[in-house]
Amino acid sequence: MQQRRETVVTGRTMRYRPMNLARWAIWGLTVALGFAITLMSQMGIMIIFALSYNMLLGQTGMLSFGHAVYAGLGAFIAIHVLNMVGAGKVWLPVSLLPVVGGLAGAFFGVLFGYVTTKKSGTTFAMITMGIGEMVFASSLMFPDFFGGEGGISTNRMVGDPVFGITYGPGRQVYYLIAVWCLLSMVAMYAWTQTPLGRIANAVRDNPERVEFIGYNTQRVRYLVLILSAFFAGISGALSAINFEIVSAENVSAVRSGGVLLAAFIGGAGVFFGPVIGAVVFILFAVALSDLTKAWLLYLGLFFVLMVMFVPGGIASLLVMQVPLLARGKLRRMLPDYGRAAAAGLVLLAAVILTVELVYKVQVDSANGTEMSLLRIGFDAGTTGTRYRPKWREARHEHRTGTERRTQEIRPDRDHPGRQPEHPQGRAACADRPQRRR
Repeated sequence: MQQRRETVVTGRTMRYRPMNLARWAIWGLTVALGFAITLMSQMGIMIIFALSYNMLLGQTGMLSFGHAVYAGLGAFIAIHVLNMVGAGKVWLPVSLLPVVGGLAGAFFGVLFGYVTTKKSGTTFAMITMGIGEMVFASSLMFPDFFGGEGGISTNRMVGDPVFGITYGPGRQVYYLIAVWCLLSMVAMYAWTQTPLGRIANAVRDNPERVEFIGYNTQRVRYLVLILSAFFAGISGALSAINFEIVSAENVSAVRSGGVLLAAFIGGAGVFFGPVIGAVVFILFAVALSDLTKAWLLYLGLFFVLMVMFVPGGIASLLVMQVPLLARGKLRRMLPDYGRAAAAGLVLLAAVILTVELVYKVQVDSANGTEMSLLRIGFDAGTTGTRYRPKWREARHEHRTGTERRTQEIRPDRDHPGRQPEHPQGRAACADRPQRRR
């Protein structure tokens, strides 16, 4: 009977063990998929924002330091409309809310662009910076519209569900962002093939020649800025739907600087360059920020290196390989690329180790100097850093615990728990004849 019970228990264990493993696997995939959906949603928003900025910088040659104004104001208008929908004052599907944000961005583009596009070059950049700071300062002066320091929050699950879509799960929001990202990319690429897009390229390359043949360069810049503000407003509305909150940070100079970094890193001279830059920027801002607190330093170093050695961005490196691929010489260059990549990885590891050590000692020393990097624990405050992997620390703790338990079972001679020896024990042992070795 007992043997049968053990068999049944063993059978149950073997029966449910794969199910338990499957549960853990599904849970891990769910966590990873949830993080991936969050990451890709932010990438989609940043791609639209970077492509809209590239309409100014890459296509027309207009360096702007305040492009976040249009995305942020579009987000504020969109979130106010969403709250009105929730209150029952307006009927509008959440899927069409990016159109509201785009129209709001275009409206402010008409308003501010009439002033900013009268000048070009450095003057245009300084005017956009001033407008950006003005709008950011106004966010604290008009709390009814901007919500003060806390911003304005909302609930995207408003209205009647359309085909069962409530936008409660993050997956549904990601699909909405993906659709609008695809539509915006197609529309912006189609714009580059229009006469206005071609004239914008001419204004970028030689504005004097464009004026000589009879075109008004100020009007071209004005129209391009309005279109760029429209797509920036779409990205702002999607950001409001995704995060369900809009604050003064959405119109700050940090936001404008972020899209500038994304455009330069990816490559402003190629249409798909800002797409690459947006992906890299979000990886730095979201994924890398969870691993280290010095992610801003790494982003700054990466941007400086890109500007110094690859001014055309990552996209220019890919475009340079197209002739080699067409001639069939790319495979011949792979060993050289591999050696260069290996040397770069060694240099990168040295830079990361140096930065993390300095950051730990100079900035985060209040929490102690013990740190781990790539599962290798060491003390950053010692002069001679001694590396000890995690598995070696665990093995050392295991040995220490084993010796402690052994001493408890068989105490040593000086252990207080040892029974005293017989007084004649040592004398009897001394009288015994010793064996010859």
